[in-house]
Amino acid sequence: MVRTLGVAVVGFGWMGRVHTQAYARVPHHFPQLPLRPRLVAVAEEVPGRAEEAAERFGFLSATRDWREIAADPRVEAVSVTAPNFLHREIGVAMAEAGKHLWIEKPVGLTAADARAVADAVAAAGVQGAVGFNYRNAPAVEAARDLTAAGEIGTVTHARVRLFSDYAAHPEGALTWRYERARGGSGVLGDLASHGVDLARFLLGDIASLTADTAVFVPERARPAGATAGHTRASGGELGPVENEDYVSCLLRFASGARGVLEACRVSVGEQNNYGFEVHGTRGAVCWDFRRMNELGVSRGTGYQDQPVSTVYVGPGAGEYAAFQPGAANAMGYDDLKVIEAYRFLRSVAEGTPYGTTLADAVHSAAALDAMTRSAESGTWVSVRP
Repeated sequence: MVRTLGVAVVGFGWMGRVHTQAYARVPHHFPQLPLRPRLVAVAEEVPGRAEEAAERFGFLSATRDWREIAADPRVEAVSVTAPNFLHREIGVAMAEAGKHLWIEKPVGLTAADARAVADAVAAAGVQGAVGFNYRNAPAVEAARDLTAAGEIGTVTHARVRLFSDYAAHPEGALTWRYERARGGSGVLGDLASHGVDLARFLLGDIASLTADTAVFVPERARPAGATAGHTRASGGELGPVENEDYVSCLLRFASGARGVLEACRVSVGEQNNYGFEVHGTRGAVCWDFRRMNELGVSRGTGYQDQPVSTVYVGPGAGEYAAFQPGAANAMGYDDLKVIEAYRFLRSVAEGTPYGTTLADAVHSAAALDAMTRSAESGTWVSVRP
């Protein structure tokens, strides 16, 4: 029997729209799911934006105050896509109100914030999911299965990279993203949080790390009005960029493997250059988000001069079959969020977590906190979730 689940979205920038569209698409790709999400309410503090979202996507009501959603009995599950500094307050309040929670990473500004939300979700007995979407790529899941099966031998080391140019323009507006109090640790929360999750997903827990950070664009102009996305501003009052543009990090995994994680938001010439290379004693596997449905795989007994083959993933890898009938048919970014929405809703339907959980957010946030401490002290730091 199929039942309707009332859902709401808090924060309607780009990511709020992505969540909304994912809810709408879930029944088409996963008709076996015994839940049908119904768009009940949307909250956004920017005047007129919630009303516009309601008219465009069919939410039953719109508000500027997210507290109204917490009190709304029609709402059973909530997507939190508001700015980082609001994650803890909103996430805890929604869980305490008995709402299932799909919240974007990094779930606050610190590991303490992520733990507070995780504890609230556990205490309320509701389901919680986190927006670590890259692990949902079928090729990434295939890479994990391949390494777990010993296809490349014992994993020895890995490199995870996340390079982008979204903040490279010197006229990029000084939004909340660049403030320590509201944006947290800059590129660490924006991109390195994904890198930590990918590293853990592929290789297991991180035991310790040492990191270096830098700010390469030290000042930006304050915006004149409300912003969305990565707005440009020129001629306004300049203010300081308070958080990191760049981080590089050496990792030691609990397994004994070693890793390198590097992320930058001001990499001119790089657009979403996200990916990884995992090396083992008998082979290697690599993935590039820009070629999302492919893997580079080297395996065999040659060791030296062993070739790398391109493998096109298809049905049988992750949730690929819900989108395409055969290998080498492309999937895209929004499809990963549909998978995320499906796994969240399946968790709600079955009362068992599927996909990412608040525990994953706590692990990621603990590593980000360790990076910050290491960059300040210049030492190796243990990662303690």
